[in-house]
Amino acid sequence: MAMAGISANRLELLQIADAVAREKTIDKKIVIEAMEDAIQKAAKSRYGAENDIRCEIDPKTGEARLTRVLAVVEAVENDATQINLEDAKKRNPQAQIGDLIAETLPPLEFGRVAAQNAKQVIVQKVREAERDRQFSEYKDRVGEIANGTVKRVEYGNVIVDLGRAEGIIRRDEMIPRENVRLGDRIRAYIYDVRREQRGPQIFLTRARSEFMAKLFAQEVPEIYDGVVEIKSVARDPGSRAKIAVISKDSSIDPVGACVGMRGARVQAVVNELQGEKVDIIQWNPDAASFIVNALAPAEVTKVVLDEDSNRIEVVVPEAQLSLAIGRRGQNVRLASQLTGWDIDILTEQEESERRQKEFAERTQLLMESLDVDEVIAQLLVTEGFATIEEVAFVDLSEISHIEGFDENTAQEIQNRAREYLEQQEAERDAKRRELGVADDMTEIQGMTTAMMVALGENGIKTVEDFADCATDELVGWTERKKEKDAEPVRHKGYLDGFELSRKDAEDMILSARVLLGWIEPEAPAAAEGEEEADEAGNAGDEPASQA
Repeated sequence: MAMAGISANRLELLQIADAVAREKTIDKKIVIEAMEDAIQKAAKSRYGAENDIRCEIDPKTGEARLTRVLAVVEAVENDATQINLEDAKKRNPQAQIGDLIAETLPPLEFGRVAAQNAKQVIVQKVREAERDRQFSEYKDRVGEIANGTVKRVEYGNVIVDLGRAEGIIRRDEMIPRENVRLGDRIRAYIYDVRREQRGPQIFLTRARSEFMAKLFAQEVPEIYDGVVEIKSVARDPGSRAKIAVISKDSSIDPVGACVGMRGARVQAVVNELQGEKVDIIQWNPDAASFIVNALAPAEVTKVVLDEDSNRIEVVVPEAQLSLAIGRRGQNVRLASQLTGWDIDILTEQEESERRQKEFAERTQLLMESLDVDEVIAQLLVTEGFATIEEVAFVDLSEISHIEGFDENTAQEIQNRAREYLEQQEAERDAKRRELGVADDMTEIQGMTTAMMVALGENGIKTVEDFADCATDELVGWTERKKEKDAEPVRHKGYLDGFELSRKDAEDMILSARVLLGWIEPEAPAAAEGEEEADEAGNAGDEPASQA
């Protein structure tokens, strides 16, 4: 009877291990290892924690064997874990120093406390194994769409049952005004999987542009096959979106492929996104054409690109202005996100008035600086001379060929321009000295006297002060508010108005740090290769962020 009882227990042990492994979808071996650990722990508390006790469960019979392990040594220091050679040879004649001798212990009768502790150990181990399985399964699924059911809603965050794991859609990753109820089927994009204290967290989103791109890939076979490529997506979740597509096969119309027969394909995406309107736009490598397409349905009469600052001015007829801007600036904002350009929208009348104002300002500047009459100044501006520097350093023939000018007149105008610039430079230099800006600041690559005056007014007076600056402090930065319709706030930099790019500012800061010996001079030189340029940029950025 006793034997029958024991064998039943053994079988039960294996059945339990099997059931747990199936339920938690983990390896049965892990469950058996957890049980071995639990019995081992109980045995140590029974026989003393100082003993080296090991437990093995036979995966076929379920028999648990307990052994105490002793190391064979010359001189015994610890009775519980060591045995001398003489005693070891009595048990095993072949024993040698360094061997391990195992002595079998009687089966353990679990008391209530020991059983409770054993259960905790097993539960803990199984939970850890389950978390590892979840993490390893989902970490490779980042970038996929997951299907699940709504398990619960907590403070606007939606917990989704994905079958073998749980995902979370945070409130700001949901489509605004979207109502979900318990048990609803839901699709979302996996954008991150992280190990955290309370187990792996699977973060889902329905508001990001990647979700829309994946939905189109599911609905449009050409995108899935790679014939049509999604170049960029801009979304105002739940309201409006723009998606730019390009075809690698000239016989396939990318916009038509995404729209589908009678709009069936795009309609399937719109339905999934709670009626979000989608504009599908053909991508174009030419920035001006692409931006004109992106502003659809508004018509554009003229564009002026400024490639250095990534800005574009778009001129539209008066009647099209509100359409181009869109409700609460939505159309122009999405077009800007889609193209990566800052877009300024003007009416034809505004553009005409601004050009007249610019013409008058430039004429006035040349009249005062060069001490010439209005007709000559207007002729120069009409020929495209916008600044005194252009007049001073352009080839003489470009001035002399203007109608009514000859070489002597051109030479005189150019001399006056140079005198004016020299006088201005002298005034700036005096101002710079008055502000206490150090002379050696001129050694910084790209530094001008006008910049030194601006820096001095902001308390940057030495090469050390300048080397301590961050790029944002020089060129300014744009703070984007969390509120959906809030306009971004532009913070000015010390060198605002000098048309300095972020790259130029980084190079200047690097130059100052090289002068001070903070970094090796090779760092900026390495910027010839593309990868090395990145490293050089990083080298300049890290200390700047600490400043």
